[in-house]
Amino acid sequence: QVQLVESGGGSVQPGGSLRLSCVGSGFTFSAFAMRWYRWAPGKEREWVARVSKSGDEQNYAETVRGRFTISRDNAKNTMYLQMDSLKPEDTAMYFCNAWIDRDYYGQGTQVTVSS
Repeated sequence: QVQLVESGGGSVQPGGSLRLSCVGSGFTFSAFAMRWYRWAPGKEREWVARVSKSGDEQNYAETVRGRFTISRDNAKNTMYLQMDSLKPEDTAMYFCNAWIDRDYYGQGTQVTVSS
């Protein structure tokens, strides 16, 4: 069955960096675009970034453009989110997503940005 497993979250100070990973299994990873979303308490789900099947194309939400970098390594069935210049408003649970026959999400990884 399809599984998406995120890792790499943690607590950092404003201006710090984190790198999230998402390992996919149970499907042909290289055949699907992948996305990151985030949920913060009291806020709606927010799309963060998308990477194309090959990794050649990336798209970002305005709130993270220039600070976050999405990438993937299809040989490792892994997608990444490099997050730099983190702000307190980036605090959220981060989920990776793939639309295959329906939307699939991982269990999420918590990112907390606080001084």
